Amino acid sequence: MKVILIEKVKALGNIGEIVNVSAGFARNFLVPKKFALVADEKSTNAIQDKQKALAKKVAEEKNAAESLKKKIHGTTLELIRKVGTNGRLFGAVTNTEIAKELETKGITVERRMITIEGSIKALGTYNVKAKFFNDVVAEFQVKVAIDAAQAEELKRLQAEAQKRNADKKKAKADAEAALKAEAEAEALASAE
Repeated sequence: MKVILIEKVKALGNIGEIVNVSAGFARNFLVPKKFALVADEKSTNAIQDKQKALAKKVAEEKNAAESLKKKIHGTTLELIRKVGTNGRLFGAVTNTEIAKELETKGITVERRMITIEGSIKALGTYNVKAKFFNDVVAEFQVKVAIDAAQAEELKRLQAEAQKRNADKKKAKADAEAALKAEAEAEALASAE
């Protein structure tokens, strides 16, 4: 069933677009909530009359999207996370977490608008996009860093592991030297 959107509907379309949806979705949700009109001749003519008002509404939404883009575009968010000894995160950074981080900076972005290239499962810097409107896309970066206390703990553990390895090598070398000296002493004793 074709409907004409008179409000922006998430994951469906913007104002003034004609979209194809299931009859039940249109009848039970879109039309009763006044998000859409059935796309027949009568409503198409009515929509053409409202085109100026809709164009104004679209322009306002686009301007709001442009201002959001200016706030976000080119910025870098820094997320502090705990990691395992191999440098990989416990879990992954999701678009929901990125939306919450943006909200702490005073920028409200819906999580569905955020797309991550690949997945964020390790430390590093990642490119992220936020699509606010049809042709309004902000690109920014998310830097995932290790928690400072955990970084110190990992350095300490690595230093201890290196010391243990050095001690093991020294003990092994000492044991080999003792065995060699013992073998030489036996060789001298049997030669006499």
